[in-house]
Order: sequence, then C-alpha cells, then structure tokens
Amino acid sequence: MANISTAQIKELREMTGAGIMDSKRALEAADGDIKAAAQALMEEGLASAAKRAGREAGEGVIEAYIHTGSRVGSLVELNCETDFVARTPEFKALARDLAMQVAAMSPRYVDRESIPEDAGEVSEDEILLDQMYIRDNSVKVADLVTEMVSKVGENVKVGRIERFALGE
Repeated sequence: MANISTAQIKELREMTGAGIMDSKRALEAADGDIKAAAQALMEEGLASAAKRAGREAGEGVIEAYIHTGSRVGSLVELNCETDFVARTPEFKALARDLAMQVAAMSPRYVDRESIPEDAGEVSEDEILLDQMYIRDNSVKVADLVTEMVSKVGENVKVGRIERFALGE
C-alpha cells in the first residue's frame, strides 16, 4: 500500500470536494494515483446520487438573472432537501449558473420528464439538463447538478425554469 501524504489528500479534496477520510481511503485504494482516486470518488458520488434521487427536495432557492442591458432575464427554482444546504454559497452559485444558462441558451424544458406528450419532436438544445454547460462545453448541465448532489449529500433537482426577453 502506498504511503499517502497530506499534500495528496489536499490535492484530491480540492479536485473533488470530497471529505478528508473519503479522499484518504480513495488514495489508499488507488495506491496513491490521484486520477484513479478522483475517478473512484466520482463513481461513488454518482452511485450515491442515484440513491438520493427519490428523496423529497422541498427546500431550495429561486434565483433570478438579468443579463447586461436588461433585455433578457431568467428565473430558476433549484430544490434540495434542507434549508441548511439551500443557504450554502455553493448551492446559491449553482442556482446562479443555471439561471445564466437559461438566459443564454433558452431551454424550454427542465428534463425529458417535463415535456408534454403533445410537444412533438424536442431537441437536446431545448432541454436544460441535456445542454452543454456554457462555461465548460465538456460538461452537461445535468453533470453539474449531480456533482452538487455528491458534494452536499442531498437530492438536488431543478424545479422550474422561465426565460424572459423583451419583445418575445
């Protein structure tokens, strides 16, 4: 078993947002390989996120974003399980990023489940969670939400979205 340094644990924590002991265990299991440990933590987080998906998310925030020039704006309802998580800076930052995404990319629906049966053909660009994130085109919006679930240990979901533009 590799000797794990505090610097390695710190680096892995900064990369993943995982706890100290989780980072240490992942590094020990990966024989000190930070990339392998990060991958293992991500897979563990995805598995635990799937378990949390059915839990009630009745708390959260409503975030507004008004684009420069005040011609486009959006509202996003981001839900979680407790008001403690809803008040964290990370949760509020995600809500803000999602509101910017809605203003910039004009999705019509949150996810595939929110599409009405009579909507006809709907492209990926019209579904918020299927869109590529505007600040990092290598990540989908759904991945941002899943990452938050693994960080906070609660079910997190986008409740509703609305976009407003002058003249529309």
